[in-house]
Amino acid sequence: MATATHHLPVIQRFSAAPDGGRLRLSTLVMIRWVAFLGQAAALSIVYFGLGYDLPYVPAMSVTMLLGGLNVAIALMRPGSSRLGESEALLTLGFDVFQLAVLLGLTGGLQNPFALLILAPVAVAAWTLSRARMLALAIWAALLVSALGYWYLPLPWPDAGLLLSPVYIAGIWVALVIGIFFVALYVFSIAEEAQRMSQALTAAHMALAREQQLSALGGLAAAAAHELGSPLGTIAVVTKELVRDLPPDSPLQEDISLLQAESQRCREILSQLSETPESDGGLPYRQVPLTALVEAAAKGFDREGVSVDIVAAPFEETGDPPPVVERNPEVLHGLGGLIQNAMQFARSHVDITLDWSESRVAVAIGDDGPGFDPSRWSQVGEPYYSTEGRDGRGGAPGSHMGLGVFISRTLLAHSGAELAFSNRDAGGALVEVRWPRDRIETGSITEGTTG
Repeated sequence: MATATHHLPVIQRFSAAPDGGRLRLSTLVMIRWVAFLGQAAALSIVYFGLGYDLPYVPAMSVTMLLGGLNVAIALMRPGSSRLGESEALLTLGFDVFQLAVLLGLTGGLQNPFALLILAPVAVAAWTLSRARMLALAIWAALLVSALGYWYLPLPWPDAGLLLSPVYIAGIWVALVIGIFFVALYVFSIAEEAQRMSQALTAAHMALAREQQLSALGGLAAAAAHELGSPLGTIAVVTKELVRDLPPDSPLQEDISLLQAESQRCREILSQLSETPESDGGLPYRQVPLTALVEAAAKGFDREGVSVDIVAAPFEETGDPPPVVERNPEVLHGLGGLIQNAMQFARSHVDITLDWSESRVAVAIGDDGPGFDPSRWSQVGEPYYSTEGRDGRGGAPGSHMGLGVFISRTLLAHSGAELAFSNRDAGGALVEVRWPRDRIETGSITEGTTG
């Protein structure tokens, strides 16, 4: 095999850029309008409808401040723009402060709407980096703590209701714990969603590259066919010129050079048409399973590591392998698994092909340290890398942890099921299984639409 050149597109790990957050201004404006209308409606219903003697004018002034700022922001910047992380942090921090002031005027922690202070924290957890999200959570917790001491009591009718200080303390504890729980929980979900999105993007990029290579191979073969006729005409004309020119003609040397170069072009085009690259045209799309696996393994080697490809049914009974499509998804998927096995193998990689009337299987095993049994659930997930196992697989941080995930995604799109395990003798084993009617000629392309 040749040197490994099976590179994956580089996708950064999840982190929000310090100067460009993920919060769209129009989204923030919409959330604020909902908050403004809710606050104004609640104050008006309690004051006018229920007859509670609230400090209506100061409280409504605080609410109008939120609405006025929302109008100013909407007029100053287009709604399609995105807030930078620092801008988003300051804006959400103001929202928490505005809500805390409003709660302070209407009962503090005794106000049942105090739980709404979790809303800006949840937005920050979904859109900001971990450090800024924690900064906002701490700011919210400090304001909640202040509300336990500084607030105007609710104007209960008649004798009113006196809540126990222990109950108020319990509300404070619940809100502080809720702030950090919601922040970390939402942030974890957002991080996982972002990672999955980036990993799927990487898988699509890898497949697009394979398909582009296939298209280039077919284009090269077509170009070789089309250019054959004009080059043949040039060769005939130059041959006649060489014959008709006198031996001492000053053009004799130039014509001979032209003849030699035209012949060289014909040889190059002939090689292109006879040796397809990747998926060079329809006649080369239908290949035996053994040839497909050999093509997938081509380009991956490591000094001191040997690779054996064994077609078990053919060697045992002479049963010929199934003819399959030379599909970019399968080529890239198997190639990624083989590359991974080569990186971690100590001295040997086994690729065993097996088939029957109902199924086709490819097993890729190495004699390396194998998978970590304590992390079975993470094998094949995006950004999970086994680098550094037993000192193999490259230096820590040198792999993105996307290779096996991309291979699993592409192979699953072709109808395959993957099983990860460790061999009894030591080393990792990955089994790829297809229904035979899904992988044989013509069925992959038809079966993966949609």
